[in-house]
Amino acid sequence: MKTVAITQSNYIPWRGWFDMLRSADEVILLDSVQYTRRDWRNRNCIKTMQGTAWLTVPVESKGNYFQAIDEICIADPNWATTHIDSIQAAYRRAAAYGEIAPWLFSLLEQSVRERRLSNVNEKLIRAVCERLDIAVRLRRCCEVIDRETLQAMSRTERLVALAKAAGATRYLTGPAAKSYLELDRFAAEGIEVVWMCYDGYAEYPQLWGPFEPKLSIIDLLLNTGSDAAHYLDR
Repeated sequence: MKTVAITQSNYIPWRGWFDMLRSADEVILLDSVQYTRRDWRNRNCIKTMQGTAWLTVPVESKGNYFQAIDEICIADPNWATTHIDSIQAAYRRAAAYGEIAPWLFSLLEQSVRERRLSNVNEKLIRAVCERLDIAVRLRRCCEVIDRETLQAMSRTERLVALAKAAGATRYLTGPAAKSYLELDRFAAEGIEVVWMCYDGYAEYPQLWGPFEPKLSIIDLLLNTGSDAAHYLDR
């Protein structure tokens, strides 16, 4: 049995996203598809004294409405400094700040060398996986099937082709895909569709008032440090 997940890259995603990664044998980053504005591709939430706040990587998307995610370039090379300042202000009292902040800030500073959003996302995802002891194989979609072939396919056709090319017997996906996935196409290739469930995660120690569950993974890391991986369990 081989479980494959196919997902677009996100900027420092929440813990449910990383739980999906560790639930798969292989993950394919599908960044050859169209970039969506005001989405998770270039931003995520942290928790501050004033409530939740966005960390957003500024991108050159104006007038580029049909660009693929992996074609999107970053607009401001100082984005990491802005994010570090925001994280410092929000988390300097967090229990694991001293453990996590030097690693995280160094990672963000190194990421500014990357011009494309997709490269930044992948770099951060791989680093967080290593920190959480998630050893899943991670590949880009165009390493599996060539770009032109992928772009000529319909949404479900593309997913089926990638899963089949990766040798999947199971395709793992989030519940939002129920609105568009053509299940018969997977069944025709002998691939079982498995729905990820995000219920039942335990609360963890968190700053600033009532618990907020769907924040960037850095909230979990800065608050729990080396115990973070345990909070992926249910």
